[in-house]
Amino acid sequence: MNQLNFKKKFVEQNSSCYIIAEIGQAHDGSLGSAYAYIDAVAETGVNAIKFQTHIASAESTKHEKFRVKVFPQDETRYDYWKRMEFTPQQWKDIAVYTREKGLEFLSTPFSIEAVHLLEEIGVPAWKIGSGDISNYALLEEILKTGKPILLSSGMSSFEELDSTIQMITQAGVDYALFQCTTSYPCSAESIGYNVIGEMKERYNCLVGLSDHSGTIFPSLAAMTLGAKLIEVHAVFSKRCFGPDTLSSLNIEELQQLVVGIRFIEKGLANPVDKSEAAKSRGDTKQLFARSAFYNANFPKGSRLEENHFSMKKPGGGLSFEQVKTLLGKTINKDRSFDDFIELGDFTL
Repeated sequence: MNQLNFKKKFVEQNSSCYIIAEIGQAHDGSLGSAYAYIDAVAETGVNAIKFQTHIASAESTKHEKFRVKVFPQDETRYDYWKRMEFTPQQWKDIAVYTREKGLEFLSTPFSIEAVHLLEEIGVPAWKIGSGDISNYALLEEILKTGKPILLSSGMSSFEELDSTIQMITQAGVDYALFQCTTSYPCSAESIGYNVIGEMKERYNCLVGLSDHSGTIFPSLAAMTLGAKLIEVHAVFSKRCFGPDTLSSLNIEELQQLVVGIRFIEKGLANPVDKSEAAKSRGDTKQLFARSAFYNANFPKGSRLEENHFSMKKPGGGLSFEQVKTLLGKTINKDRSFDDFIELGDFTL
């Protein structure tokens, strides 16, 4: 498998990196905030914006503990997911608005009911979060759609990935893997750049990076190592209130990331022939090169000695090696300070 079909858009081994801005719960349950994020992200040049579709009654129970309890109004994790919900119609409207803004709409389903809702909306691919990589009930429902799967690997060993990927390949569904470290924020030492190559070799599939570092650097490094998909969390400000804020890029950093990836891609796609490059810059090379110049006034009949010349800019005249062959020879005309030393100055 070497490509994923996103509604007639293709992610291939030789194509541009597919960049996803993950909003997650940054909207904090506010529909207006969700729309504001779509507007902001659309100006950055990313390919897609991704949300998370939570249906509390289908996903959570009173027994679920908080990963990070930051919201005082939520007594339980269930309460939090309930507050993050949008109605089916609101999700449909969000998807329509996203596409009108020129972005692909993606959302991670966290229940079978969420899969049905998103399938009705018409997502082009499925993003499966790290926590659900072994949720085979959810996976079976997703596989029925036949759509590509984007699989995060943050909490999975290779053995766990093997089982899930075997299930996906047996269903004949395309997939891509994200190297992901489930730390918020993720330290520089924990990015796992080496895993990108290991995944490509082990599974012969497209591999991306889902980054939680809160910086642009891991994504830039990952795409030079062959990552074809990049996913980063996005927030309006690092001062926003929420569990993923420190793991996110602000909108300006997101735009900088896109510019950086596209800039690097152009360089990687255009290898340079060092010899030809040197030839094409002959004028510049001459400007910065050195030539032999007289360092005093010398009348006709003087003999050229080693302390009679200096190597100065610009180039185009005699080289150091050439002028050394003239040492001891007689100058056949009057020459002045800073005149080029020329072969015609001597009777050879």
